[in-house]
Amino acid sequence: MFAGIQLVNDPTGNLILTSFYWGTVAFTLFGIYKFSIQARKGLSTMNPKINLLFGLALSFVVFNLFFAILLVGEDVFRVIAYVIQRVFSAEEVHYASRNSIWNLTSLTLSSIPFFAMAYGAVEGKYRYTTRTTKLQFNNLPSAFEGFRVVQFSDAHLGSFDSLEGLRKGLQSIQNAKPDIILFTGDMVNNLASEAKPYIDEFKKLTAPFGKYSILGNHDYGSYVKWPSQLEQKQNLENLKSIQAEMGFKMLHNQHVMLNKDGEQICLAGVENWGKPPFPQYGDLDKALNGVPYEMLTILMSHDPSHWDLQVKQYPKPIQLTLSGHTHGMQFGIDLPFFKWSPVKWKYPKWAGLYEESARYLYVNRGFGFLGYPGRAGIWPEITVLELSKKN
Repeated sequence: MFAGIQLVNDPTGNLILTSFYWGTVAFTLFGIYKFSIQARKGLSTMNPKINLLFGLALSFVVFNLFFAILLVGEDVFRVIAYVIQRVFSAEEVHYASRNSIWNLTSLTLSSIPFFAMAYGAVEGKYRYTTRTTKLQFNNLPSAFEGFRVVQFSDAHLGSFDSLEGLRKGLQSIQNAKPDIILFTGDMVNNLASEAKPYIDEFKKLTAPFGKYSILGNHDYGSYVKWPSQLEQKQNLENLKSIQAEMGFKMLHNQHVMLNKDGEQICLAGVENWGKPPFPQYGDLDKALNGVPYEMLTILMSHDPSHWDLQVKQYPKPIQLTLSGHTHGMQFGIDLPFFKWSPVKWKYPKWAGLYEESARYLYVNRGFGFLGYPGRAGIWPEITVLELSKKN
């Protein structure tokens, strides 16, 4: 980064900046090394200090990446200017040196994502945001007017490093005054044991119509090497038992009828279905077997790709699909009038509400975090969907 680049016209200043650069390189490598050791151990509770160290290390990586891109951009213009002068000037031409003002500008601009990610590793990952959206449906039974569906997704409990941070998020769910609580997959990173320390905390969540969950791609334990398929299968069964102990009824390609004052709506849940290499265990036919065509149906499906590729054109109308999976990449810009994250290049529908032909998809930004132990700009989300009848 700074090596060989004159940022200021002061040898002492440049020595300080160059030393700072190599110091950040050493810090980054050390942070990545310590985190990799922690991750390989498969701990149920991560070390807060190591998570912070790794978060800051990744912040420096992003800082260097942005800084390098800005400097390369200047290099391109310098090369173009040099070639034009060589072609059209009769005088001797010298290749221009780096502009110290641009170097300092690049340094300043690159500091923005650095400080954003550093904040995300310290505070942002527990900055829970409750987002309320009101949805209208022609076929909503009058008994369900104002019904509050509270969704959260992608807990990734194996990444948590603060019990108080988790409690803050769970309290936000309860404060949303849910009629029903829906969890749309990825309770753990890989191991069922990651969820054990938090059973009693999740037991405290209550809603009049209960708590329901589905599996996400990480819940199958497919990202670790198992001694045998039998042990991997047992890990999944253990996770199901833990979620049942937490008070969740897990829907495996099945549905339940929600009854209120003699009227019904359908809640269905499918196993994970995503674009390869993600598994495609979800079975809509099985999940919706016997559901009346005209009945309002809410579907839980972890991966939003499922909506585009199967759900929205399914013969039986599925009025509302709830997904997660993307995390909003835990990094980006999320404003009322503008949202952006690199994850949009893989998942066009990556956060918030989408609608086509009176069928809705809501993609939750995630409750926890994975990989980068933080959230920068894309805060953890509690989704509240308030149902009403369209006039």
